[in-house]
Amino acid sequence: MENPIKNLNELIEKVDTMKKQDKLDLSSDQDLSIAIMNLVSIEEHFFFTGAKLNKPEYFDLLQEVRKMRGDLLRKIVKNPEGEEWCISKHLLAASMRLMEVGTKQQGMGKKEEAQNLFQKAYDLYSLFWGINMKVIGTDDVKKIDEQALHKNDSVKAGFMGKLGELVRKAIDCCIE
Repeated sequence: MENPIKNLNELIEKVDTMKKQDKLDLSSDQDLSIAIMNLVSIEEHFFFTGAKLNKPEYFDLLQEVRKMRGDLLRKIVKNPEGEEWCISKHLLAASMRLMEVGTKQQGMGKKEEAQNLFQKAYDLYSLFWGINMKVIGTDDVKKIDEQALHKNDSVKAGFMGKLGELVRKAIDCCIE
C-alpha cells in the first residue's frame, strides 16, 4: 500500500475533486466536529453538576446529550475499525480541552505555553481527521530519521506536521 502522507498533493487533489462533485463537504464536517467537541464538554458538565449537587436528573440530561453526540459522530466516523470510534471521540475531547487550557494560559500572559497547547490541540485534531478520512494507518507511519517520515521528505516536519499540513490544505472552512 502506498503511503498517502507521502503523496500529499495527490491527496489534496482527490479531496478537491470530491468537494467539487458534492461527495465531500469537509467544511460542514469540520463544523460538526466542533459541535461534537462541545457536546462532549456538555456531557462532562452534566456529570460534574449532577455529582456535586447530588441531583440525578443531570445524569438523565447527560444521557440525552450523549445520544445526540453519538448520532452526530456517526456522520463523520464511518465504518470504524477496532477502537476508532472511541479514539475519535477522545481525540476531539482532548483537542477541545487543550484549546481551552491554551486560551486560559494566553489570558494569563503565558503566550509560549498557550502556543504549545494550541499546537498539541491542532495535532490531535489533525490526527482525528487523518484517521477518519482514512489517510493514515499504523502501516503508513515509519520514522526514517528525526522528524522525517519518508527518506525523500524535503521538510522534516514529522508525522503530526505532515498531517497538519494535510488538514490545512484539504479542509478550508471558509469555502462555501
